[in-house]
Amino acid sequence: MTGDIHGIHHTGILTRDLDGPERAYTSFGFTLSPRSRHLLAGRPGEEPVPGCTANRCALFGTSYIELLGIVDESAPDPWHTRAMADEYEGFRLLNLDTADAEAAHRRLADAGLRTSGVLDLERDVDTEEGSRTVRARAVHVDPRSTPEGHLGIAQHLTRRYVHQPRHLEHPNGARGLGAVLMVADDAEFDAITDRYARLLQTAPGTEGPLTVLDAGAARLQIVRATDAGEVLPGEPVPAPSYLAAMTILVDDVAHAREIVEESGTPTRPAGDGFFVSARHAYGAGLFFTAG
Repeated sequence: MTGDIHGIHHTGILTRDLDGPERAYTSFGFTLSPRSRHLLAGRPGEEPVPGCTANRCALFGTSYIELLGIVDESAPDPWHTRAMADEYEGFRLLNLDTADAEAAHRRLADAGLRTSGVLDLERDVDTEEGSRTVRARAVHVDPRSTPEGHLGIAQHLTRRYVHQPRHLEHPNGARGLGAVLMVADDAEFDAITDRYARLLQTAPGTEGPLTVLDAGAARLQIVRATDAGEVLPGEPVPAPSYLAAMTILVDDVAHAREIVEESGTPTRPAGDGFFVSARHAYGAGLFFTAG
């Protein structure tokens, strides 16, 4: 892929009950990083301040799943997370990866997309060297222009403190994110597809009912709402357009399925792998497949 966006940085599941998804995703066989509180800047150039959120992450070396919890309702909320949760909790965040947040912001602005500007984020994490501060830069696209979810572009400044080797081994054999699937309201489908084609500077292809865009090591998949039942039968519909599911690449599908089902979570066959409903995974459908 060319340009300043190189793939998927991370996906985010938002909750006011971080204990719940911590238990669920651990039971699915993911290793989660320790809980870490965020320091967030509200505007470009401002110093980050302690915010109302903390996270735990399933890390894969290049991308990760963030379990993002509102853990202090009285704390500052410079990134407006409480308003997002008031709409609905679940799979709400998609962040694309860049090595140059300033360049990504300029290109988004040139394309006519309103953004937050470049914001700073920090959080302290434990490492084998002791406590260290994770630093990152992020650009948020105005959510009024992205009905499918909250879209951001993120740049690691201290990647080694995030993707620590000791957190990359998962009992379920997870190796990475293979795809993100979003459902687009029929009236919004063309605009949503065009937006991601421009962001990723790639032409869309088709696979059955899915429109597919290359996102580096992973893919973005878009399905019209009227066709969503073909790939997500019986799944919850939280909004007209929404982030619906992720594909998790694992070493051994049968082994991963055994771990998930031993936790008491039902699965169903899906292609060459299996599927866990968003009802059991805090708003994000999970396709597990070999990769």
